[in-house]
Amino acid sequence: MRGYLLLFLLLFPIAILAQEPAIKTEKDTTATKAEERSNPFNTGFYPVGFFDIDLRYLIKFNNYEGLRLGIGGVTNDRLSDRFKIGGYFARGFKDRDIKFGVGGSIRLDKEYKTWFNLYYKDDIQEIGRFNFLTDDRVYSVFEPRLVNVTQFYKERTWQANVQAEFLEKILAEVRVSRSRIDQIESYQFFNEGTFYSNYELAEVTASFRISPKTDFITTEDGRVEYFDGFPKISAQITQGIKGITESDFNYTKFGLKLDYYIKRTDLSSTNFLLEGDYALGDVPLTHLYHAYPNSPTKDEILQRFSVAGRRSFETMYFGEFFSDQLVTLQVKHSLRRFYFSERFKPELVIITRHALGDFKNPENHFGLPFNTLNQVYNESGFELNKLIFGFGLSAAYRYGFYNLPDFEDNISVKFTFYAKF
Repeated sequence: MRGYLLLFLLLFPIAILAQEPAIKTEKDTTATKAEERSNPFNTGFYPVGFFDIDLRYLIKFNNYEGLRLGIGGVTNDRLSDRFKIGGYFARGFKDRDIKFGVGGSIRLDKEYKTWFNLYYKDDIQEIGRFNFLTDDRVYSVFEPRLVNVTQFYKERTWQANVQAEFLEKILAEVRVSRSRIDQIESYQFFNEGTFYSNYELAEVTASFRISPKTDFITTEDGRVEYFDGFPKISAQITQGIKGITESDFNYTKFGLKLDYYIKRTDLSSTNFLLEGDYALGDVPLTHLYHAYPNSPTKDEILQRFSVAGRRSFETMYFGEFFSDQLVTLQVKHSLRRFYFSERFKPELVIITRHALGDFKNPENHFGLPFNTLNQVYNESGFELNKLIFGFGLSAAYRYGFYNLPDFEDNISVKFTFYAKF
């Protein structure tokens, strides 16, 4: 544990004090902003009259649901600029189950873009996934890692939250939620003499994100970045409260993330992503942390060939590690793009990823075997991106303490996808 804290304390100031970008990227012009607003693949919404269709819900795929089709969206200013009504409806073809969400929002303050939201959803979530609330409001057209996810749980959640923007560069959100958790996996949490397979959770979460060099397009459902300036600092705290609305557990969770980018005169660039997560109290495995593994649990390399993620550990197998204390560091160094022709300019990215964690009472978690990251996990590799139509290739190798006996089990080969619209 002391080594984990020392690593975090040493790496955090190093990343902050990294060199200032040698090239300053100019902000977009008004014409560019207008073009970005009109492109649904940048905003994530396709307007139809007074309703904006949310493209995130149209089609997804994962190992539990198989193909998932849906429809969702939110009303826009043509109906009212003071309130919004939205939701979604989806069905997985493999599990044959319906998922949905519905809610509304009321604007409390125009100057600080403050909204009050009330929402209900009945859906599935990935075990061990930790989300910063303010990051959820930044749209991504494609989340490749979701294709490979295998471990989920069911949740039925009521939530009320307030979102606000301060000084144009600070996003803040406070959320109160109450959830009913039902297991898909054969998991049980042993706490105070009782085995819990299904349980109730009541949480209060406060989150903020500082983006001092970032500008945004404001959409009907949050904000979309159009000028990516760094660093970005995100922080979040969640308090689980036992006894409120029959909730079962008391716990506290902390998250802190630094995303920093350096662009140089030779057109190379380096991106540092440093994150620390900490949980204490009676937290079930469903709400603890993994390091975003992205390797399917298959024996052969070609059987594990899939799509690489944006921030995932490509050689780490799903369900292999969980932690209640976790630090991850990812460094991506992009070389200047190779020029073969105007249409063929591939990009080579050198990547290294490291994780260190701990787990206080793993004996209280039954049904899902896993390891702890009490030693440093290491993987390094490369991506050769934008070979054709946004597709490329990636390869990574796992080494160090968690190196596996069979050589091929340490290797990940996947394709990448970086679309630019």
